[in-house]
Amino acid sequence: MQSREIHMMGTIIQLSIQHKYANFVLDELVIQLKEYEQRFSAHDPTSELMEVNKNAGIKPVKVHPSLYELIKVGKKHSTAAGSSLNIAIGPLVQAWRIGFADAHIPSKATIQSLLSKTNASEIILDDQEQTVFLKHTGMFIDLGALAKGFIADLLIHDLKSMNVQAGLINLGGNVMTYGFSPKHEDGYWRIGIQHPFLPRGNNIAVLRAFNQSVVTSGVYERKFTTNNKTYHHILDPHTGYPIQSEIAGLTIVSKKSVDGEIWTGRLFGQSPGQIIDTLNQIEDVAGIVVTNNGKLYYSEALEPYLMESV
Repeated sequence: MQSREIHMMGTIIQLSIQHKYANFVLDELVIQLKEYEQRFSAHDPTSELMEVNKNAGIKPVKVHPSLYELIKVGKKHSTAAGSSLNIAIGPLVQAWRIGFADAHIPSKATIQSLLSKTNASEIILDDQEQTVFLKHTGMFIDLGALAKGFIADLLIHDLKSMNVQAGLINLGGNVMTYGFSPKHEDGYWRIGIQHPFLPRGNNIAVLRAFNQSVVTSGVYERKFTTNNKTYHHILDPHTGYPIQSEIAGLTIVSKKSVDGEIWTGRLFGQSPGQIIDTLNQIEDVAGIVVTNNGKLYYSEALEPYLMESV
């Protein structure tokens, strides 16, 4: 296995692959990642997505088919009943700036005025023309909750096309396993589930995964503290404030990585029981919930694959 580590998309990306010409393949993957970032980023003013945002309330923008597809998927799951995912939440993300040095609490009046600009059903899509139009000025799509999963799936497609035997992609907490792990006799990869209350690298459990995605979302990832109160980055699309939840971390195990992003986004904020019940009804999707008091809940399907922390 040969590995490469790069800083991109606001995180550390680790790529490990098994291939006769591994360095060449890794070079290609980095080129692809740069292209994907240029398409999906809500932070790069020159990205394709930002072209859509700049034209909010002005005109529809024709976009690359993959960006169109992701916005369409995002709109569908943002407008689903009871969903905590909202790709139109950009104005609020921009106002809070959690994860950046200038993070602060917006005023109640600001939050109320911005909430009116976060209705995902006002993202107008034209399948024929492949255009995206934001109905009102001030609307802003932020694909941060979905893009890493979508990109991980695109990278797996790239690995297949280059005949890579095995690989592990880690897009900062979004892990994709591909092929047989060369490290373990059973062929399964070992993926650590971060302990929400301990420093990075401390696992609350370890999962055996094979050709699967493991996506974790947690309130411990990005936060800031002011006046002795801590605010995390997962915003409630209904209130405009960080989501109130008994969940500290939610991990989704799925075949497609974008599904992991969708369901961590949709279900965060529900009770552990509700989350596991919902996941039990979705094919090829399972989950692990860690609560604020350190309790672990998981889909029955995962029991044979969960190991004690090592």
